[in-house]
Amino acid sequence: MSQASRLGITRRRLLIGGGVGAGLAVAWGVWPRHYVHNLVAGEGETVFNAFLKIGEDGNVSVIVPQAEMGQGVWTALPQALADELGADWRTIGVETAPINPLYANDFLVTEGAEGALPSFLGSIGQWATREYAVRNALMITGGSTSIRGFEQRFREAGAAARAVLCKAAAARWDADWQACDTADGFVVLGDQRLRFGELAADAAQYSPPDTLTLRNPEGRPITGQSMPRIDLPSKVDGSARYAGDVRLPEMVFASARQAPSSRHRLTAVNRDAANNVFGVTAIFENPRFAACVATNWWAANRGVEALAPEWESDDEGVVDDASIDAALQVALDGDGGTRFVSEGDLAAAFGTSGAHRATYSVGLAPHAAIEPLTATARVTGDRLEIWAPTQAPGLMRTAVADAIGYSEGQVTIYPMLLGGAFGRKIEHDAAVQVAIIARRMNRPVQLTWSREEETRSDYYRPAARGRLTAKLGAAGAISAWHARIAAPSTGNQLFRRIMPSMFFGGVGDASPGAVEGARPAYAIPNLAVEHMPVDIGVETGIWRSVAHSYTAFFTECFMDEMAAQAGIEPLSFRIAMMGDSSRLARCLTAAATLGGWDGGEQGGGMGLAAHSCFGSHVAMVVRLHIGDGQRPIIENIAAAVDCGRMINPEIVRQQIEGGIVFGMSQALGAAIAYADDEPLVSNFHDLGLPILTDIPQIEIELIDSDEEPGGVGEIAVPPVAPAIGNAIFAATGQRLRSIPFRVGGVA
Repeated sequence: MSQASRLGITRRRLLIGGGVGAGLAVAWGVWPRHYVHNLVAGEGETVFNAFLKIGEDGNVSVIVPQAEMGQGVWTALPQALADELGADWRTIGVETAPINPLYANDFLVTEGAEGALPSFLGSIGQWATREYAVRNALMITGGSTSIRGFEQRFREAGAAARAVLCKAAAARWDADWQACDTADGFVVLGDQRLRFGELAADAAQYSPPDTLTLRNPEGRPITGQSMPRIDLPSKVDGSARYAGDVRLPEMVFASARQAPSSRHRLTAVNRDAANNVFGVTAIFENPRFAACVATNWWAANRGVEALAPEWESDDEGVVDDASIDAALQVALDGDGGTRFVSEGDLAAAFGTSGAHRATYSVGLAPHAAIEPLTATARVTGDRLEIWAPTQAPGLMRTAVADAIGYSEGQVTIYPMLLGGAFGRKIEHDAAVQVAIIARRMNRPVQLTWSREEETRSDYYRPAARGRLTAKLGAAGAISAWHARIAAPSTGNQLFRRIMPSMFFGGVGDASPGAVEGARPAYAIPNLAVEHMPVDIGVETGIWRSVAHSYTAFFTECFMDEMAAQAGIEPLSFRIAMMGDSSRLARCLTAAATLGGWDGGEQGGGMGLAAHSCFGSHVAMVVRLHIGDGQRPIIENIAAAVDCGRMINPEIVRQQIEGGIVFGMSQALGAAIAYADDEPLVSNFHDLGLPILTDIPQIEIELIDSDEEPGGVGEIAVPPVAPAIGNAIFAATGQRLRSIPFRVGGVA
């Protein structure tokens, strides 16, 4: 099958006639080239551009399109703008952006399409992808792209406002506006000063210059400083409003039970039992879910339990641990894969003997955000409003409108703060369901999934299996490397659910995203990375650090195996093969120093790992011992991070700490077991998540860099599991090749 066919590109979707360029020009020639903001100015406010409003009181409202889910984007992006504007940080506030093409995350969509678009499109494919993102207002928070994709825009927005404020002040002073500057919320020229608030209305009448002048590093006093988080005070005092805090007149509450999978359909419910629950006012049956509405959520949830929904599958297959394991193994042993990385002459390098081979596996992993899915809907006439925590408000609007037969113009989405997401809240399940229910109820409805429902009906991080083969060459360096990875095409599944009109294939189609991060960072002359797509019968979703969460585990543990084959200490083995990866090499040496690396001595309980992703680099050293019940006890984790130029170092540090704990949950938590089409988990207590007493001492070194900013929200997750695995080997001599780790179990 051709790559274009796998991606679902047809003449109806991509007009190709008289050459690719001509076809695209015809298809998109009528697209608008200019977009206007749709911000509303409050009393006394002036809108300067899509990212900035200034009040006559001098308060500055920064419009942030990215969802705040704990990663600090409501602080870091306003910092970038405030520095260029010359604002007083104490006057900065944040508003969520309305849906508009001006806020599209074209960086994420373009980066995600790399390697997935057919080669015949060339640079036109990148252009088309970017145009698609903007045209469809794809406002998405994910892929560690908020700073990488938006810092420049926010700086330019601040610089543009600075220029027109200077023009307005210069007009009053009869001076050259280019001689003016801004600082601490004032326009200044010598001893003359005017507040932003005094100038805002006049300044908005001017146009910024065609070429904006951005400040040099010395002129940005708060960039690189750990400014206090804007969202923190309200989270501490409880005034921050989450989706579950929404209350509307005459609102009722709903709870829902989902079908076990997309193959299942609702066949029966016990209406009498549900109606006997005090407070239940309505019951909803949908092929994909059953729901109860009540005067309070507790009654609604008890009603759903009483419904005892029954489901019927479209096929006779049953998903369980054995079927998942078998599917992965069949795919790994098969020949239906796609080679996404190919360098050198692998066959000649391997020859007929001397290669080392190992197979690694990861299980399904839950998102386990502290906030379960929830959404509130209100229908007024022919209009629908939705309050929801979402990583993709524009896509949510489209999905909701399609579900109830409305146009997108009839639907308004109010994005709320997110109580954790980790990729799960890019999906729209709860919003679609509550829209369907509210339209029939004709009154406001708040739907909240129970914690048990959230856990059972998660789109888990996929199970995956990797077979790695390598051979040593001269001086003990690796001369050949072959990674063959069986995993679902999770990205294809996701985009089929949330972006059905985009050009993505199915679960059985190979995807570069499924093996992202599998190319080693080391200078290996002959290497290949293959994806063996597999349908494991479970719909999977994106998860914090996506495929890097398992490819780093496979790669970095196997690197330790190869170091042992070569008889070389693991750190020296890696450093000798770093090649052009100087930034990662520096992270490795810094982490080794910080963590007191002992060379990986047997019995020492120390392990290391390094990984690069999302434009950043990180290395970790773990020290542990084996406690009661063969449970690994992590004593210390030292991490060295190079994420390029930092806007707010404390936020970076917070994200590394959080990523380490998240990585520990994958490495040491409970596996998601399956039986009879159902996951055998119900709540946090089933997941084996780290608790406070499990958290080790964490030491972090942030390496100064003038490179462009990299992502930080996900980078700390991938190296944790391999560093722990390598430390377990050092402590016990047992090489564990499957996570979650079970010391004394099957290696």
